[in-house]
Amino acid sequence: MSDSTAAGSPERPGVSPGSSGSGLRWGILGTGFIAGLQASDLVEHGFMVLAVGSRNPATARDFAARFNLPAAHGSYEALAEDPDVDVVYISSPHPFHYENALLALNAGKHVLVEKPFAMNAWQAREITGLAASQGLVALEAMWTRYLPHMVRIRELIASGALGEVRTVIADHNQNLPKDPGHRVNDPALGGGALLDLGIYPVSFAFDVFGAPARIQAAASTTGTGVDRQTAMIFEYPEGQQAVLHCALDTAGPNRAAVIGTGGSIEIDPVWYTPGGFTRYDDGGNVVERFDQQVTGRGMQYQAWELERLVRTGATANDILPPSESVQVMEALDAVRSLIGLRYTSDER
Repeated sequence: MSDSTAAGSPERPGVSPGSSGSGLRWGILGTGFIAGLQASDLVEHGFMVLAVGSRNPATARDFAARFNLPAAHGSYEALAEDPDVDVVYISSPHPFHYENALLALNAGKHVLVEKPFAMNAWQAREITGLAASQGLVALEAMWTRYLPHMVRIRELIASGALGEVRTVIADHNQNLPKDPGHRVNDPALGGGALLDLGIYPVSFAFDVFGAPARIQAAASTTGTGVDRQTAMIFEYPEGQQAVLHCALDTAGPNRAAVIGTGGSIEIDPVWYTPGGFTRYDDGGNVVERFDQQVTGRGMQYQAWELERLVRTGATANDILPPSESVQVMEALDAVRSLIGLRYTSDER
């Protein structure tokens, strides 16, 4: 048995651990739960976080005081126009990602946009198209892709350690609030399991196999008309399959596995958060155990990647390029068409 357990964390080339080192100045758009998690990881790891914007001035001031930020803006427009901000992290509910990303991009800011990147593919294309036309970075905040255990899994797949990879299995099930007025149950706010939770297993399937050739899906709905749970099978040209599931009213194992002809990987729950995995050979013997400590929630890795892109003059990477964020939204659109889930934002 080999052991790849490592101390520390894989940092960016030329940048010392614990420091952003780029000089880019961040603004936080939104003050909700996820905004607080991202701001905490940014501040803890030495990023220059200078401003927050909220539609409620008092909320902005409270958030700024919590993280010791110099500027609190009482509107998203004021944040986008702040000359001391270079990058805007978009953390508003996903029905507003499109308009908020365009607002920041039109103000000349790079954007890190929470997942799902948009409500549908046409919105994603407009965001990425505007960013490309202005030479700006528009990176989807799918933080899981940048975590150390996912970096190692991609290395193993690329090396052929699993043989021919045939199957991805992943689920994301949570017991979320049942209140019909809660965001996750409200169709006007993009509610449902698929966009909120299913985005994780869907993005993981893309990470391993790319875009599917065929999609099958089935769902059951809540009383408000959004998907309560959704099961998906993605099929690929050479016969590979991704078996994916999400649900918003039942807590689940939240496990994921990658299975190949030469072995398999079982990722520890909760698989999309910082953690480890066990690799087995084709006889079921343990050949690798990966564990790595991550400080904070691990959302700093995606921010480091955005800063690396800006520093090197690039607008896309190989881990999650804008074109793939569009493809992910195309797949989610296809699933929604199969299960009959529509939103008002589907109409241009």
